Amino acid sequence: MIRVLIFFAMLFLAALGFAWMADLPGTISVSWNGYVWEQPPVVVALVVGLVLVAFLVVVGFIRAILKSPQIAGRFFKQRRKDKGYTALSQGLIALGTGNAKMARRYGLDADKLLNEEPATKLLLAQTAQLAGKDGEARQRFEAMLDDPQTKTLGLHGLFVEAERQKEPVAARHYAEEAAKSAPGLEWAGKAVLGYQAVAHHWDEALKTLERNYTSKLLDKKAYRRQRAVILTALAHKLEDNDPDRAFSLAKEAHGLALDLVPAAVITSRLATRRGDIRKASKVIEATWRLSPHPELAETYSHVRTGDSAVDRLKRAKSLAAQRANTAEGAIAIAKAALEAREFEEARTQLKKVLQSEPTRAAFILMAEVEEAETGDKGRVRDWLARAVKAPLDKVWIADGVVSSEWQAVSPVTGKLDAFQWSSPGSLNEEDGVLLEDSLFEAPVLPAAAPAQAPVAEPVEPAATAPSQTKEASDEKPEEDTEAKVVELKAEPQSEEPSKTTKEAEPAPNAKSDVKATAAPVKKEGYEGTTDDVKFAPALKDLPDGPTASTLSDKASAPAAPEKDAGAEKAKTDEAEKVVSDATPDKQAAEPASGVNGTSEDSKSDEKKAKDEDLDRPIEFPFSRMPDDPGTDDDEDADDKKKGSRPRFFN
Repeated sequence: MIRVLIFFAMLFLAALGFAWMADLPGTISVSWNGYVWEQPPVVVALVVGLVLVAFLVVVGFIRAILKSPQIAGRFFKQRRKDKGYTALSQGLIALGTGNAKMARRYGLDADKLLNEEPATKLLLAQTAQLAGKDGEARQRFEAMLDDPQTKTLGLHGLFVEAERQKEPVAARHYAEEAAKSAPGLEWAGKAVLGYQAVAHHWDEALKTLERNYTSKLLDKKAYRRQRAVILTALAHKLEDNDPDRAFSLAKEAHGLALDLVPAAVITSRLATRRGDIRKASKVIEATWRLSPHPELAETYSHVRTGDSAVDRLKRAKSLAAQRANTAEGAIAIAKAALEAREFEEARTQLKKVLQSEPTRAAFILMAEVEEAETGDKGRVRDWLARAVKAPLDKVWIADGVVSSEWQAVSPVTGKLDAFQWSSPGSLNEEDGVLLEDSLFEAPVLPAAAPAQAPVAEPVEPAATAPSQTKEASDEKPEEDTEAKVVELKAEPQSEEPSKTTKEAEPAPNAKSDVKATAAPVKKEGYEGTTDDVKFAPALKDLPDGPTASTLSDKASAPAAPEKDAGAEKAKTDEAEKVVSDATPDKQAAEPASGVNGTSEDSKSDEKKAKDEDLDRPIEFPFSRMPDDPGTDDDEDADDKKKGSRPRFFN
């Protein structure tokens, strides 16, 4: 718009000038060699203008003729450049579509038409890479290093080639050179940091991380996290050689990333070595509230050296309460309870885990509880069999690599902070098996054989002492009637008397009215130690069964007179209701005549039979213990003799 106004303004001024000249009086006269030319001023001005224009046209024409070769050269050069850029464009399109032959042909054409064009060099080098010509590609990238404009381009190409050829030393060299030439290159900064971390050059990695953060290659959050990871790895490396510096590094890492489990573990462990128990506990608690982990629970339980198993159990409960309803907390309590011999607590915690988030470690721990508490081989095998099909436990995973310990970088890609605590796989909901509550209860083992005392059989009086029997029954009739009666029926025993349950050894001054009492066995020992066996109560002498002399006396004693048959029958009926472990006492108190007719012979025979019973090895009424499934050979033999036998394990 301004230009239009300026044009009209100039045109207006020219019109004013011509009008002014037209109004001027007089003429202009030009005389030359006798010729005189007189014209008004306006005409003279027009003639001068036309002559000037003609002169300019002639000068331009002559100049064009003189510069025609340059004009022609410039025209052909521009045409060549246009063809070259067209070929370059088509070559890039062919390279993008994966047509290496077409891309190479267009690249060569562009290289001929476009002299010293960086894009053409890149096209030919990448075409060689696509065609698999690594040698040619390296040569073309190395040729780019001579030109400052294409130096970083050549370094990146050589870096890619070195990684493809699995040459980490060369790749690191090219990345470091590129980072020095252009500090703002993101790929160079990350590559250098990754290679330094893989080589465990943590001090150099810290400097590179600072340079990347200064160059704005990563934000503040990523910078804090990566710095915490590098500091943790460096603290782990210096933990044994320089614990003071390792503690300061780990403490800084914990402050930068509270949810970083390895940083908290190393900080707590080093604080424990320094005697700062409060600091060690606070660090673990802060991380546990964000990300519960089994290693945190293990470190927290042993934060104070010398604690007993019961103290460790209390600490495990305290840590689990920091974040309730977690599988890691329940398993930590179960492990501590198992060490403290608190089997009921261990079963309760494992029940929560196995019914909500079953894992292989939980099933194995349940098998350990069964073995430690009951020793039931069948139930132990059952839990171990369930563990085989259970979901895998959580582990450290990075780029498909599973590791039992945390690492700072991925061994595959060199990425920093790549390991994550997760499960490698889990079962579907339909694959899980419902666990009943009865599986977690301790099995009720059958009562021990000595506790089931057989009902005492009536002792027949000797034929030589009917009067003594009558007197004994007449002297203490009230004591017999006042005796506590407990009706217990013994299970039928089909074995020989030598294989039946042995009776208690008679006391020297036992009475006929003995009351049946069961003394509970008190468990003694130290909780949480492996020395329970040393402090267990000593084994008492096993109770004896019916002696040979008693059996012989019963067999050889003649029938009592009919006169006392009624009284003895009443005594016998009442004795059958009383649990009498002192039947031999009655025989000792009442003189009975044996085969030789004297009580001394009977006592000597009884003592001799008792000594023989003590020398005889212990035998049980079962051919196999209830928790022992036996071998296949035993089962075949039993099947042949007695048919199928029920199993006593799940």
